[in-house]
Amino acid sequence: MESKNPIFSRRGPAGQRAWTGPEPTVQQLDAMYAAPSYAPPTARAMTMDDVVVRGFLTLGTLVLSAALAWYFNVGWGLAAPAMLVGLVLGLIVSFRQSTNPALILGYSVCYGVAIGVLSHMYENFYSGIVLQAVLGTMVAFGGTLAVYALKIFRPTPKFAKFVVAAGFAAVGLMLINWIASIFVSGGLGLRADSPVGWIFSAAMILLGCFFLLLDFDEIERGVRSGVPERYSWLMAFGLTLSLVWLYLEILRFISYFTNND
Repeated sequence: MESKNPIFSRRGPAGQRAWTGPEPTVQQLDAMYAAPSYAPPTARAMTMDDVVVRGFLTLGTLVLSAALAWYFNVGWGLAAPAMLVGLVLGLIVSFRQSTNPALILGYSVCYGVAIGVLSHMYENFYSGIVLQAVLGTMVAFGGTLAVYALKIFRPTPKFAKFVVAAGFAAVGLMLINWIASIFVSGGLGLRADSPVGWIFSAAMILLGCFFLLLDFDEIERGVRSGVPERYSWLMAFGLTLSLVWLYLEILRFISYFTNND
């Protein structure tokens, strides 16, 4: 007797029934339908500890590569290509929101080499400036974290849009200034040792602190909403990116007021 259940009455291409065993009883069918379906295990939720560990790995990789580039004095012959590769990796991670550790650590290595060479160059002109810039970056990070942790200020969606727009505008202005400098010495004066350059650098440092506020808010919301653990890599990348921005801007700002004797 042929079963009326469509699951068991299907026929193959040769006209043969796919099920050749004995007809299941009503009790067996009820047990099959009542059995829980298989659900794949869900990913572990991200914790603050995950972000801290990934942050140390990402930032530590950058600092280590910077220290090696400084120690071996690799020069711009290696630093310039490394900076370009780091820029490409950073753009890929940012726009694709990638959580791939290889891409993020690759960015840290490449930009670390560039920062090490640039820091060595500044130190040769202005003795002690690198230590001052590192301390300034730590103070800016700690102050911004305190402002966020004490709930003195919390980013809003409008504030986030403003910061992102300001970031794009700042990069655009720096690009225009660089192009203008090809034809006119100093370009628009945004990167010159002048009042315009001082104000622009101070604004860029403030913008870096705003980016840190967005990073802290994104981390907190990610932990609270239970995003998968792999996103801790993306959070760590965001923090590293903001700290690199801050360090470079503070380094430049201090150089305006430091004698190179």
